[in-house]
Amino acid sequence: LKQHYADLAGKPFFPGLVKYMSSGPVVPMVWEGLGAVKTGRVLLGQTNPADSAPGTLRGDLCIQVGRNIIHGSDAVESAKKEINLWFNEKEIVSWTSASNCWVYED
Repeated sequence: LKQHYADLAGKPFFPGLVKYMSSGPVVPMVWEGLGAVKTGRVLLGQTNPADSAPGTLRGDLCIQVGRNIIHGSDAVESAKKEINLWFNEKEIVSWTSASNCWVYED
């Protein structure tokens, strides 16, 4: 977790962030698909739960910024870095859903 949030290490809230994020299980995931980062950010909601729309994870389940329960990469470049931090190459499984031809254009 310290490595994941290394860019925030100098912030006064860093120790509390690491303590909070390590207080329970961490379930890292890799989402794949057209616009996955953008779509993921929409599902999560704004960093500040008060600014998040109803129906988003943070809008429905969070109250304070410091307890916004979920992290999502903010860009494809960040996602690549974070994937490499949490997973090795053998742990990433790529597959094609049978519904892809109904969801994506050729």
